[in-house]
Amino acid sequence: MRPLHSMKLQRVAVLGMLVLSGCALGPTGDAPVMPQPANYAVEATPASFGPEGARQHFELGQRAVPQWWQAYGSPELSAWVDEALQHNHSLAQAEHSLAGAKEQLRAQLGESLWPTIDAVGQATRQRALGLPNIGQPTNLYNVFSGQLRASYTFDLFGVERFANSALAAQVDAQSYQFDAARRTLAANVVITAINAASLAAQVSHTERLVALADSDASELQRRAAMGAVPVDEVLAAQTSAQSLRASLPGLRSQWQAMRHALAVLMGRTPDAAPTDLDIAALRLPERVPLSIPSDLLRQRPDILAADAALKVAAAEVALATAEMFPSLSISASFGQSGFTWARATGAAGAVWGLGASLTQPIFHGGALSARRRAAQEAFLASEDNYRQTVLNAFQNVADSLVALTHDADALQAASAARGHGEQGWRNAQRRAALGAVPPGAVRAGERQYLDARVSEIRATAARLADTATLFQAMGVSIEGPVESGAKKP
Repeated sequence: MRPLHSMKLQRVAVLGMLVLSGCALGPTGDAPVMPQPANYAVEATPASFGPEGARQHFELGQRAVPQWWQAYGSPELSAWVDEALQHNHSLAQAEHSLAGAKEQLRAQLGESLWPTIDAVGQATRQRALGLPNIGQPTNLYNVFSGQLRASYTFDLFGVERFANSALAAQVDAQSYQFDAARRTLAANVVITAINAASLAAQVSHTERLVALADSDASELQRRAAMGAVPVDEVLAAQTSAQSLRASLPGLRSQWQAMRHALAVLMGRTPDAAPTDLDIAALRLPERVPLSIPSDLLRQRPDILAADAALKVAAAEVALATAEMFPSLSISASFGQSGFTWARATGAAGAVWGLGASLTQPIFHGGALSARRRAAQEAFLASEDNYRQTVLNAFQNVADSLVALTHDADALQAASAARGHGEQGWRNAQRRAALGAVPPGAVRAGERQYLDARVSEIRATAARLADTATLFQAMGVSIEGPVESGAKKP
C-alpha cells in the first residue's frame, strides 16, 4: 500500500496538471470526423433526368434557395406557406420555448458573472430567557436592522463557465430544432397541398368512371331484356360499377383529411380549409440544388443540433470534473441595527461583516467521481448520436434522390399510357360518329383513358412531393415571415 502522503502528492500533481492544461478538464466537444461519400446513393446521381418538357437538373454544390416553394410557380401555394409560418401554433410554441431558453441563459450568465447584492430590512420583537438568578427571568425586546449584503464565488476551476457553456449549447440546439420545425412545416404544407390536389382530381375522374360503368350496366341490362346478351354479362358489369363506387368513399375521406390537415397546418380550423390547387397548374421545379456532403454537415439543422448536443455533453464533463476542485466564496455586509429605531439609525448602530470560505470536497461517497464517469459516458453517447444523425441525413438525401429519379421514369410511362389511351378514345369517338362502332366502344375508350389519367395524376403528385422532400433534405434555413408573439431568433 502506498503511503498516504504519496497519494496526496500525486493528487496535487494531477490537479496542477489539469489546472495548467485548462481545457483538459473535459473534451473539446468537436464533432468527430465523418466520411465524405462521393455519391449519396449506391448509384451515381445523374446530372439531369426525366423526359423532354419535364426534365429536372441537379446543380451539384449549389446552395438551395431559402423560399424553395416559390419554384412551383403557384402564388396560392406560396401564400399558404407564409400563412403557416405566421400562424401555426406548434411553431409559435417552439418559438416561445426558444425565447424562454434564451432568457434563462441570460439569467444564469448574470448570476454567475457578477456579484449578488441584496438589501435586507428586518424588524422583530422577541422574548428570550434571562440568565438564572440575574435580572429578569425573561427579556422582551425589539430588534431593528437594515443591511446591504454582497457575495461572490470565484470561478477558480470553471464550474460556472462550463455550466454557462452547457446551457448556451443547449440554447443553440433548441434554436436548430426550431429551424428544423420551420423547414418541416413548409415542406408539410407543400406536400399536403399537392396530395390534396391529387386526391381531388382522382375523386373527379373516379366519379366519371362510376358514371361510365353505370351506363354500361344499364345498356347491357336493356340488351339482356331483349335476349341479346346473357344475364352473366349484366351481373359482371354491375359488379364492376359497384366496385368502382365502393372506392369513392375512401378517396373522398383521404381527400377531406388532407384538406383538414392543410387547414390546421395553416393555423385554421378544418372547416376553413382553402380551395384545392389545380395539380396540372403546378410547375415542376426544373433546377434542384444539391449540396455536397461536407456542406450538408454545416447546414442541416438536425446535424447542427446533434453537434450542439455534443458540446453540451463536453461542457458537462468539464463541469463534473471542476466540481471536484476547491471553490472560494467571499461575502460582505454593511448596515444599521439596534434595539430601538433611534439607536438603529444612529452612529452606534453601524454593523458590518466580511467573510471568505474555501471548500474542498473530500468524501462524498464516490458521488463526484460517479457523476464525472456518467458525464463521460453521456459524451460518448452524444458522439454516437452525432455519427448516426449524419448517416441518417445522408440516407435521407439518398432516398430522396432515388425516389425522385424513379418518379420521373414512372411519370414518363404513365404519361405515355395516358397519351395512348386518349388517342384510342378520340379514335373511338370519330368512328362512333360514323356509325362504325357502338357507343359502348366510346365509353370503353374513355374508361381506359381515365384509368391512365388517374395513374398519371398519382405519378405527377409523387414527383412534385418528392421534389419538396429533397428540398427539405438539403437542410437550408428558410427565410419566411415570423409574426407570432415571440421575438424572431
